[in-house]
Amino acid sequence: MEILKTAIPEVILFKPRVFSDSRGFFFESFNERVFATLGLLPRFVQDNHSGSRKNVIRGLHYQIQQPQGKLVRVLFGAVFDVAVDLRRGSPTFGKWVGQILSDQNRHMLWIPPGFAHGFLALSDWVEVAYKATEFYAPSHERTVVWNDPDLAIAWPIEGTPLLAEKDALGRSLREAETYNETIAS
Repeated sequence: MEILKTAIPEVILFKPRVFSDSRGFFFESFNERVFATLGLLPRFVQDNHSGSRKNVIRGLHYQIQQPQGKLVRVLFGAVFDVAVDLRRGSPTFGKWVGQILSDQNRHMLWIPPGFAHGFLALSDWVEVAYKATEFYAPSHERTVVWNDPDLAIAWPIEGTPLLAEKDALGRSLREAETYNETIAS
């Protein structure tokens, strides 16, 4: 598995080694030993799977308590996946990174606890799956608005995004609750 650091070093892009033949393909979507070589020992407690139409933006979500680390991949279609650093003590606080994840490139993105996460559906239909290190806690969920001018995320969107009400009503980074310290992965 190829491991690539992004502009925010804690956010890691994994490019799995894919074995293909006339029958189809095979690849490892998670290997604890690979994570351990990076000093990461996530304990995944929940798997999530969502389906979205083109131009849907989900996020930018995070949990102010019980922060989740996420290993994100696309099962069908393509997304522009985004992580925003919300750790006030971090040199990359308020910065974002984005990667295209698709069923064709089979890349996976590790988003550590302390980050907001969101994605834009690029294909007509997309299915995203991710492993989470903490259980979903709706009372602790927060949203940073997708189009915050201070973040200036370069969403590759065509037209107007389709948003859930909670995403449309997200807060700006300046108003958002953030983490006061770096959170262990």
